[in-house]
Amino acid sequence: MLSVLAVLAAALLFGTTGTSQALGPEGTTPLSVGVMRMVIGGTVLAAIAFTLAARYRRNQPHSPRLGIRPLLLMATTGVCLAVYQPLFFLGTERNGVAVSTVIALGSAPVLAGLLEWALTRRLPSGTWMGATALATVGVVLLGFGGSAGSGGTDPVGVAGAIGAGASFAVIANVQRRLLDDGWDAFTVVGAMGASAAVVGALALPLLDLSWLADPRGLAMALWLGLATVAVAYVLFTWGLQGLSAATAATLTLGEPLTASLLGLTVLGEDLSVLATTGLVVLAAGLALLAWGGRRPRDPAPFSVEG
Repeated sequence: MLSVLAVLAAALLFGTTGTSQALGPEGTTPLSVGVMRMVIGGTVLAAIAFTLAARYRRNQPHSPRLGIRPLLLMATTGVCLAVYQPLFFLGTERNGVAVSTVIALGSAPVLAGLLEWALTRRLPSGTWMGATALATVGVVLLGFGGSAGSGGTDPVGVAGAIGAGASFAVIANVQRRLLDDGWDAFTVVGAMGASAAVVGALALPLLDLSWLADPRGLAMALWLGLATVAVAYVLFTWGLQGLSAATAATLTLGEPLTASLLGLTVLGEDLSVLATTGLVVLAAGLALLAWGGRRPRDPAPFSVEG
């Protein structure tokens, strides 16, 4: 039960990401917000996760050796997580929190499965194919629908959201390789946070961060970094160890649900009938994927926060 609550709490925290950014002060950009989120969140996440990983390794007689391959794989997850941030916020800025979050999270498991198939040549299950078809239709409907009274969603925003989903797909597959090689989950997620923080720190001198002087800007940065990255990923990683992949994937549906509800209620977003239909179809595809489309060998369903 505690594992279920931990993953669900993480999903709810992830779901506040887009709304938090939308409520921030004037002068923010998707890139500057994403970078600060990674610098703060990645640093704290690495500190917590590596501490937990050290305790875990004390009880393991044999640990994998750190070589060039695992270092490159760990660095890849951090780069992808850093890239995910501005792409996701670009989508929410252009098309709203509800639409963009669902597009990003709806495309992510589809792209992760396709990448897994490309790497392993294992044919996906019939359930996965059916779920993928539903999810694709849902994303297309969202793309043409958009907000009520609008002429559809902004294509740049859609591309940003799908790009964020693609970043997650790479993270999921690379993390799966590391876990298969014997690395514990906390080391894997800690390395992701540390490398993402390094990438973000390199970009800091190039950005205008004057919005941090605004109390709302500082509060937003701290919430995005500490709550939606550090705390959320620690909860998710801990809870994931006690759950099946299907159960965890189902619980992570709380993220798009939270984001959509916050977008519609707190931000006053108003979806068109076509976009609403797309949300329903996409949710059906994700539910089908969660219940029956993931086999034990599939990539672990790490959620890409928004």
